[in-house]
Amino acid sequence: MNQVNCPVCGRKCVKSGKTKAGSQRWLCKSCKTSLTHKIDKDSKELQLFLNWLFSKDSQSDMPGEGRTFRRKTARFWDIWPLPSKVEETKDVLFLDGIYLGRKVCILICCDDKHVLGWYLCRYEHAGAWIALMRRIAEPRMVVSDGGTGFAKALKKVWPNAKHQRCVFHAFCQIKRYTTSRPNTLAGVELYGLAKDLLKIKTKKDAEIWVQRFFDWIKKYQKFLEEMTVDERGNKRPTHERLLKAERSLLKLIRENTLFTYLEAELTVDFAAPSTNNRIEGGVNSRLREMLRNHRGLSIERRIKAVYWWCYMHSPEPLSLSEILKTMPTDKSIAAIYQRMNEKNRLEKSLSIWGDAIVWSDFHKYDKTFNNWD
Repeated sequence: MNQVNCPVCGRKCVKSGKTKAGSQRWLCKSCKTSLTHKIDKDSKELQLFLNWLFSKDSQSDMPGEGRTFRRKTARFWDIWPLPSKVEETKDVLFLDGIYLGRKVCILICCDDKHVLGWYLCRYEHAGAWIALMRRIAEPRMVVSDGGTGFAKALKKVWPNAKHQRCVFHAFCQIKRYTTSRPNTLAGVELYGLAKDLLKIKTKKDAEIWVQRFFDWIKKYQKFLEEMTVDERGNKRPTHERLLKAERSLLKLIRENTLFTYLEAELTVDFAAPSTNNRIEGGVNSRLREMLRNHRGLSIERRIKAVYWWCYMHSPEPLSLSEILKTMPTDKSIAAIYQRMNEKNRLEKSLSIWGDAIVWSDFHKYDKTFNNWD
């Protein structure tokens, strides 16, 4: 049985009879405070819900073959656990997006230990990245996989942060164009260069690799310029996939985001990472595993499951009782949207019946006469 402590002095309480309603009365011998202790069942049921959500158990394994569990925990699917602002400056932050459906993406930001922020959108774009990043203090270094619109958002929100493009994602992009078994000698050499990209440890190694890549471009320049005429008479590059791989690497070199982790000003203070493995392996993989264990959830519940996981792995989550009191629900959000819609309708009606009225529409006067009283 849980020990009951006095809310006034914090001392141990003892039983002191019962109330007329039959509830147990407790008495503090130190300050003579009398009280009744209520068990917070909502927090216990929320903990039961989270334990199930983060485990591999199915609902049929729960008490009552799932029926009792669903009845007690159904209301927790209405809650939206939202992130708080992060004002502490971090050395390195990792950002990535996870797709839960065709047009459902959740952008996630984390550091070495915790999830710092998340944002729901239809797809990765600059506006969504900006909304996520504005609630987090600017770090010294950012590691990402080059999502759409991220570079634009980075310049606007975190202009002083160094950007490191995930080296492994850069390698995978080259591999997608060349395949692991290229049919041409140029493809074989480019694929070898891409694999060597993962082995670079020093600034000198990076300079040597860049020079090798430029030598590859000069060596196969004429080969890459070859054109093919299709049945309609239109010309197109014969080795189009190799050209795309070449352009992707040239873009990273020109933007100076491929070897940011080797810069001296960063390596002096901390170990700068070259990949996005922290968020890919530590966050996204665990989220996919959770959704796989509970497959069959609707798209809305999949979103909320990700929200719950991210919030409970944030730096300082609230207690379960505080979560139930403060976090918005479907009902509260619907009320906000209803008030916004009513306000918009009111503003539109005012513009039609107020500001839109023109004096000349209701009064006629002679332009030559201007002798008003």
